[in-house]
Amino acid sequence: MRMRDLLSAALAVSSISVAAQQPAWQPAPGHTQIPIWPNGAPGAPANTPAEIDTTSAKDNLIAGKPLVRLGNVSSPTITYYAPHASGGPAPAMVPAVVVFPGGGYNILAIDLEGTEVCDWLNSAGIACVLLKYRVPGTGPFPKSSAALQDAQRAVGLVRQHAAEWNIDPKRVGVLGFSAGGHLAAAISTHYDKRLYDPIDAADQLSCRPDFAVVVYPGYLAIAEKGMIANPDIQPTAQTPPTFIVQAEDDPVHVENATTYFLQLKQAKVPAELHIFAEGGHGYGLRKTKLPVTSWPSLVEGWLGTIGVGPKITE
Repeated sequence: MRMRDLLSAALAVSSISVAAQQPAWQPAPGHTQIPIWPNGAPGAPANTPAEIDTTSAKDNLIAGKPLVRLGNVSSPTITYYAPHASGGPAPAMVPAVVVFPGGGYNILAIDLEGTEVCDWLNSAGIACVLLKYRVPGTGPFPKSSAALQDAQRAVGLVRQHAAEWNIDPKRVGVLGFSAGGHLAAAISTHYDKRLYDPIDAADQLSCRPDFAVVVYPGYLAIAEKGMIANPDIQPTAQTPPTFIVQAEDDPVHVENATTYFLQLKQAKVPAELHIFAEGGHGYGLRKTKLPVTSWPSLVEGWLGTIGVGPKITE
């Protein structure tokens, strides 16, 4: 009996250990998810805490609904969401968007600014690749390069899987919210050199986005220095066409959007800027009475104007 009890206790401890190592968030069945670092993320510390949903009953709701605030992400992944099939013959290769959820580089709003965004993109005939990047303390670059490493690797992987996923490798963009908006701008200006040692063929492919959507970004203007442009984000003529949206009453400061837009204009990069009077921060694309939540339809129109999606006509 003593040996049986010891074995039972050992199995229980083992089960708890395995359960503790399971990710706190997984995509719904039917979506392809792959780790972006086959042998572990570069520079990853040992004995990282388990991934966890940090949301509590005291956290605010968005459009009357809760959200998942994913923390302690140490094993980043990409998840492929295929556009909705319409029947008939196989469609031509489609554009793809790599989505960066926000969360101040501390957590990831993985549904509000992730899976829900993929649902919208898929409904518009666009493939979505959701990046679950490392947090906390993984940005902004160059304070930490971890999140930007994940983003660079993710874009290369999407191009590597383009044929398999029916994606046009010349129409791969990025879309980010808040800190993820900064990450979209960072990869738009830091793509010429990987911030890690190359691993495989994916790292021989370009990680430059073909277009970028930046939604209520942070870290692009420095409040402590009179909202000057972040010197670590320097657009050039090779920076991809960019769509920017933010609310004037955003507590993170609307100057993040306006300053970056003026930088793009100075560099002669095609850019579109939308500033709304109200909206605050962190609304994702959940529809409310505020006009700012109409921004997804504006993005669809803009994608048509830059030749990524179908042109919207009267």
